Amino acid sequence: MTLTIAHIFPALLSTYGDAGNVAVVRHRAESRGYGVTTLTVLPGEPVPSEADIYVIGGGEDAQELRAVELLRRESGLAVAVRGGAPVLAICAGMQILGEWFTDGSDIRVPGLGLLDLRTERRSARAVGDVIADAIAIPGLPTLIGFENHRGGTSLGADARPLAQVLQGVGNGSGEAVEGAVQGSIIGTYLHGPVLALNPALADHLLAQVVGPLPPMDDTLAEEFRANRFQRAQA
Repeated sequence: MTLTIAHIFPALLSTYGDAGNVAVVRHRAESRGYGVTTLTVLPGEPVPSEADIYVIGGGEDAQELRAVELLRRESGLAVAVRGGAPVLAICAGMQILGEWFTDGSDIRVPGLGLLDLRTERRSARAVGDVIADAIAIPGLPTLIGFENHRGGTSLGADARPLAQVLQGVGNGSGEAVEGAVQGSIIGTYLHGPVLALNPALADHLLAQVVGPLPPMDDTLAEEFRANRFQRAQA
């Protein structure tokens, strides 16, 4: 079986190592014997509706506005979501999938409406390490990552928080929660890249496509996570 990973607009949305999320999914799939094709979607190209997994990263304000303008013109991602394809959306990517977000002038910009959330600009930027207990997806260990955003994201009734924040800001809505899960979409403010720091989350995306996965030797990944936990708690 060969899987297709669609990486949406990395030329616009791939700050803080977000492109590494695609590499992690690919590695963990290939290590289990699956073939993987990575499809890089360039700005102005249509998003294919038939990929198996979709990854969209974070970006600065100008890039986020350009990306949402392009994505509103076509329906490939929405069709894929309706078909149950897993999507990982980081930071600005999560905001774009929401109902709306505000730009630098506090003007509301319509999103794609695939996540029941809304994002306003906070008075202060959230920067630093985040430690959070996963609550929306059973079996995930404690999540860790790096946040750098000025969004205050509020979830509606159809979206659940990905995790409960133990350290850091998270969504910045006044509640100690991080990210959003709705259907097959996972949104988060965690960079790092998040899947390198939390490989179980990568396996969750894969398992939605191929079913239960055999275990891997994650000794190095766990050493990496332990080091990051120590640095974050210090």
